[in-house]
Amino acid sequence: MLDEAIKAQLKGYLEKLTQPIELVATLDDSAKSRELDELLHEIASLSDKIALRRDDNEARKPSFAINRVGTDVGVRFAGIPLGHEFTSLVLALLQVGGHPSKAAAETIAQVQNLEGEFHFETYFSLSCQNCPDVVQALNLMSVLNPNIHHVAIDGALYQDEVDRRQIMSVPTVYLNGEVFDQGRMSLEQIVAKLDTGAAARAAAAIRTKQAFDVLVVGGGPAGAAAAIYAARKGIRTGVAAERFGGQVLDTMAIENFISVDYTEGPKLGAALEQHVRNYDVDIMNLQRATKLVPADESASGLVEIELENGASLQAKSVVLSTGARWRQMGVPGENDYRNKGVAYCPHCDGPLFKGKRVAVIGGGNSGVEAAIDLAGIVAHVTLIEFDSKLRADEVLQRKLRSLPNVEVIVSAQSTEVLGDGQKVSGLVYKDRNDGTMHSLSLEGIFVQIGLLPNTEWLKGTLELSPRGEIVIDARGQTSLPGVFAAGDATTVPYKQIVIAMGAGSTAALGAFDHLIRTSVPAAAMVTA
Repeated sequence: MLDEAIKAQLKGYLEKLTQPIELVATLDDSAKSRELDELLHEIASLSDKIALRRDDNEARKPSFAINRVGTDVGVRFAGIPLGHEFTSLVLALLQVGGHPSKAAAETIAQVQNLEGEFHFETYFSLSCQNCPDVVQALNLMSVLNPNIHHVAIDGALYQDEVDRRQIMSVPTVYLNGEVFDQGRMSLEQIVAKLDTGAAARAAAAIRTKQAFDVLVVGGGPAGAAAAIYAARKGIRTGVAAERFGGQVLDTMAIENFISVDYTEGPKLGAALEQHVRNYDVDIMNLQRATKLVPADESASGLVEIELENGASLQAKSVVLSTGARWRQMGVPGENDYRNKGVAYCPHCDGPLFKGKRVAVIGGGNSGVEAAIDLAGIVAHVTLIEFDSKLRADEVLQRKLRSLPNVEVIVSAQSTEVLGDGQKVSGLVYKDRNDGTMHSLSLEGIFVQIGLLPNTEWLKGTLELSPRGEIVIDARGQTSLPGVFAAGDATTVPYKQIVIAMGAGSTAALGAFDHLIRTSVPAAAMVTA
């Protein structure tokens, strides 16, 4: 099942095992069970610290456990963790086998100190780039704390469970039989949700921090670049980020990042964070900014950033890089059926709609790419575009037109999402040419209509464009002295990762130049 190159690489990883582990297979006579059996035999053959046995008493077949011999430490996969989840499998083997995690020491301590009994179930799809973070975090938690148990379930393989629980978005996490959360979550986010005192402790720690020379708000490509460029100047640098990596974590294939033929969002996001951590940067994750107080209005004479947890940070200069999020349709029913048929990630949630009828809203590159991908999974795709023609690259349009199970409707305005109270059942749209109303019977709607800047918290504080973007000049300077901005939240004309990185670097250099000029006494400036 694994090619020789992968086997050789995996064998090298398994040399890091320090404790014996056991693979326990639960199988039946299905083709998938035979595939899993082959995979487990291949893995067991690569290390003398791995044993393999069969126990068919578990309800989910095929599935398997990875257990540390002689202990209660272990994790379980219901399915065959290849694709995006192969890394989750490798990490589970290593961590159950005693290899230490790279997670922060304080986070590990938090997990170990959690009290109570936690039984987690995570539904994932093999094409979901958001799922591995959740699977890996919960697997690690089950290794660190004997009261935490986790099984990762391939939703496409256990369609009966998906239908019974009406799961229409992955990752979906259950805790003790009840929905815990949906969507991408980091280890820190999961722990913070379980550890009710974590936010208060974080706020208390933030209140003790001295003022920064440069404070970066946001941890996407722009924020990471700004932090690195600032730190390299030897000045006190901090980053307050709601989630490090930002929207790039939700990106599937990246093929236009210069000098890198191909990468994926989560991999790039992890590399960004690691690069920043190589420098003396104070990273404050899971921190949402709620208000900016300009220096001339602050009691300290410094720019102040107030946070959602009640704490605030002060700095001589600030770089705003809060990025953007997926734009919503803004029609009745959309929020009611979010994650119940209304989705924003075709790669993640597409496999849950196998054999069903879906719509894609948006005729740009993202929308057309989504329709192409979904056409290989679902029964039928209807692509709906507001404009009179598609805006995607011609090469994508040609591919779309070649697919037999895709219909394109242009000059159409989506007006309402229909549902039965539990899940999506259809979509209403208006023909913009003659004003007539039409309805489609659907089971899923994938929204791909662009980005919305994360700047609502800045309204009335600095200059924003009519679209809500932060207005900046060539140096990244905003309308407020000492406040700079970069990336998708700004008026930069093209929203691209490589452009955001350049803009973040520019903003950091602009902030450094501001610090130099404002730190020189007025008399000295006159003499010069």
